[in-house]
Amino acid sequence: MFKKILIANRGEIAMRIIRTAKEMGIKTVAVYSTADRDSLHVRFADEAVCVGPPASAQSYLKIANIIAAAEITDADAIHPGYGFLSENSKFSKTCKDTGIKFIGALPEQIDRMGDKASAKATMIEAGVPVVPGSKGILKDLDDAKKTAKKIGYPVMIKATAGGGGKGMREIFSDKDLDKHFDSAVQEATAAFGNGGMYMEKLIVNPRHIEIQIAGDSRGRACHLSERDCSIQRRHQKLTEETPSPFMTPELRAKMGEAAVKAAEYIGYEGVGTIEFLVDKDGNFYFMEMNTRIQVEHPITEQVIDYDLVKEQILIAAGQQISGKNYLPKLHAIECRINAEDPYNHFRPSPGTITNINIPGGHGVRVDTHVYAGYQIPPYYDSMIAKLIVTAQTREESLAKMRRALEEFYIEGIKTTVPFHRQLMDNHVYIKGDYTTAFMETFEMDPSYENQF
Repeated sequence: MFKKILIANRGEIAMRIIRTAKEMGIKTVAVYSTADRDSLHVRFADEAVCVGPPASAQSYLKIANIIAAAEITDADAIHPGYGFLSENSKFSKTCKDTGIKFIGALPEQIDRMGDKASAKATMIEAGVPVVPGSKGILKDLDDAKKTAKKIGYPVMIKATAGGGGKGMREIFSDKDLDKHFDSAVQEATAAFGNGGMYMEKLIVNPRHIEIQIAGDSRGRACHLSERDCSIQRRHQKLTEETPSPFMTPELRAKMGEAAVKAAEYIGYEGVGTIEFLVDKDGNFYFMEMNTRIQVEHPITEQVIDYDLVKEQILIAAGQQISGKNYLPKLHAIECRINAEDPYNHFRPSPGTITNINIPGGHGVRVDTHVYAGYQIPPYYDSMIAKLIVTAQTREESLAKMRRALEEFYIEGIKTTVPFHRQLMDNHVYIKGDYTTAFMETFEMDPSYENQF
C-alpha cells in the first residue's frame, strides 16, 4: 500500500480524497495555487506545496510543478481527482516514467477513450451500441454536409477533444452547417488546442444515463449501477440521481452488461464511467467514457455503501476487484451548489462567503471546501459544494432534499440553492419525466430566492 499520496487537485474533491486516505492510514500532500492558500484541503493535508500562481495553466495544469512537489515530499502516488490533469495521458505517462503511481487510467487507455472519435471506433469493435455518425474526423464543411445527408438531419457536430459543450452544435439543415461549422472548429481549437470535429445523429430529447464501472489490472470489470444526469444547462450537469426514475431492471441489466463489455475490452484499470444517451423507447447509445472519478460519484456510494475513492487506491495498489455487479439498495439525489446567480443567466459569483449554514441530519451529506470567511477565487470552476441526500424511496429523497435545501444558507455571494429549491417543486421533475431538454423551458421563480 502507498505511504503518501499527493492530490493534484483542489476544492471539495481534494478534501474528499484526503478523508479516505487518512482513514486508510496514508499520508497526504496538498498542492495549491497562491489563490488557494486558505482552502481547507491545504489545512487538512499532512503537507502542502504551492505549485504556482492563480492561473490553472501555471499551477494545477503544470505537470513539471506537480511532479516536483511529489518528489520533494517523497509521495509514491498521485491522485488527480477530476478535471485538470485527471484525463491527461502525458501526465499519467510522466508519473509512470518517474516511478510514481498514477491513481487512474493507464496512458494508452486515456488516449484510446479520451478522443471521442477513437472511443467510438473502439466501442464499435467491442460491440457496444453507438450513435450513428461519421467514421472519423470531418475533413471540412463539404465533408460535413455529405456526412449529414448520409446520416439524415438532425445531427450534432462535436469536438473530438471536447468536453463541457465546447465546440458542440445542434444542426438541422445545410444552412445550419454553413452558419455554425467554422465557429465550432474555432471554439474547439481555442478550448482544447484541437479543432477536429466529428458528427453524430442527434437523439432528440434523450436521457443522459451513465454507468459507474471499476476494473482491475487483471482485466476484470464490474458495474455499480447507473446515475441519471439529464438535468443539464449548456451540457453542464446540475443535479443527478440514482436509481434513474426511467430505469427498469431489464434496461439496467443491458446497459450494465454493455458498460462492463466496454471496460473489459480495453482492459480498463481503475474506476470510470461509461456514458449513454437513452431515447424514449429505451434504446441506448454510447456517448463517451470518463477515465476518472466523477463529480457525482457520492450518490453511487450512498446507495450501495461503497467508497469509490478507496476502491481507486486499492486498484492502483494492485488489488483485484470482486467482479460482482452492484444494484442500488436506496435512492440518492445530488444537487451541485455553484457560486452562480440563477436569476442572471447563472453568471459566476465569486467573492467572500460572509455566513454559511450547512444542512445535516439523517441521510444528508455535504461535500465542500468552503466556510464563513472563505474567498471564492474567480479562476476555477464555480462549484463550491455538493448536497447529497439518501432515503428508502425517491419520494422520501425529494422530501429530504427540500428540507436540506431550506437549511442551506449562504451569504455574501449568489448560489444555485434557489434553483434547486424550485427544481424540487417542479411537477415534471417530481414525476421523473425529464430529459436533457428540461432546462430549455425552465424559468426561475423569484419567490424562491428568499425563503428565510
